[in-house]
Amino acid sequence: MSSYTSATDADIREMLAAIGVASIEELFADIPESLRLGRALNLGEPLSEQEVYDELRALAARNTSTEDEITFLGAGMYDNYVPSLIDSIITRSEFLTPYTPYQPEISQGGLQAMFEYQTAISELTGLPISNASVYEGPSAVGAAGYVAKLANGRAKFLVSKGVHPHSRQTLTTLAKGYGMEVVELSLNADGRTELPDSALDGDTSALVLQQPNFLGIVEDLTPLAAAAKAAGALTICACDPVPLALLKSPGECGVDVAVGEGQTLGNRLDFGGPSFGFFAATEELTRRMPGRIAGETRDVDGKRGFVLTLQTREQHIRREKATSNICTSQALNALAGVIYLSWLGRRGIVELAELILKRTAYARGRLTEVPGLWPPVERVIERCVAQGVNPGYPLGRDYPELENCLLVAITERRTKADIDRLAEVLESAIAAEWAARGAGAPA
Repeated sequence: MSSYTSATDADIREMLAAIGVASIEELFADIPESLRLGRALNLGEPLSEQEVYDELRALAARNTSTEDEITFLGAGMYDNYVPSLIDSIITRSEFLTPYTPYQPEISQGGLQAMFEYQTAISELTGLPISNASVYEGPSAVGAAGYVAKLANGRAKFLVSKGVHPHSRQTLTTLAKGYGMEVVELSLNADGRTELPDSALDGDTSALVLQQPNFLGIVEDLTPLAAAAKAAGALTICACDPVPLALLKSPGECGVDVAVGEGQTLGNRLDFGGPSFGFFAATEELTRRMPGRIAGETRDVDGKRGFVLTLQTREQHIRREKATSNICTSQALNALAGVIYLSWLGRRGIVELAELILKRTAYARGRLTEVPGLWPPVERVIERCVAQGVNPGYPLGRDYPELENCLLVAITERRTKADIDRLAEVLESAIAAEWAARGAGAPA
């Protein structure tokens, strides 16, 4: 069977001669020995195409997908239903293969998709300006922090502990790069953000919140945003897009920048990516936003057309004026998002959110019947998974004070029967774990 490597020995000799080195070893001579593997790769014997397929299929079978188990695992990525029409559109070659639309005159379809996407995000968030998407949710939070720094030049972020742990970590990492301090705000007994009067001061650049927060609690954004504004700070809110169909929009609540993870809008889990992040803001912040913005115009014949209105990457403008290094948008994933929103329509997304809310209320009632004093939650999860149910995310990984607490995610794919099954499996797993420890479950 021929090699998959296209370069022949003659090709390699010709390329080496062109760059003035005698061998591959000489080409890599500057790499220290301590960083070299020092042996051949353990690839095994060559296989035929059919044998490779069988090997990869066997490896893939070791994975467990949401089609194989009933999953209540969420914590930022969710098992939502993705209608088949999304793949039928985004796999069309004109959407699947185009590169960045540097030439608007031949990129009208891609630019129109960006424009329609931006319109949908603006309507969801209640903010007038949306970009054409960013990479994912946590980096959108980090980018929003930089926008705040550029806007007011202050040196501190106040970040609610209710913001997703990954977003907090991303913001903290990026903040170090531009000399910002990150101060964490605690949650009260109800799981909502506490904002002491003393926390907001003249150094505060932005207040960073999440709606609903990581624990699933709906925050009262309006007074928090008002307090930030009175102190001269911006309010940044990371949002789950589906609940926005029922809640007051961030814009209505006085939020300056609304960002979030778009995976729930027509994108599958796929090992956690790729997906897209959305980013919307007030008009005053337009020129500080990352990424790109597509705009609508009229051509010389008066026909509707689309252009790239704003690009803030250093490749497109002077480096000192650049506000991000985002090369492009997650255009294909964002396209899936706007197709999904169009498929649902204005009423459909409300009905979807209402359905999830009702099933969540049912799950809350059903799970309160399960004994609440648990043995180590990781062991309980293992026992549930063995019965084909992934019961949720162990909160102790990110919140030590909530050790042995479980975060349960409900989507429209979780039926009443699934929820009943979860309650039954949890109860039996808890009882089995106490029994294994030589004791009955505490009363």
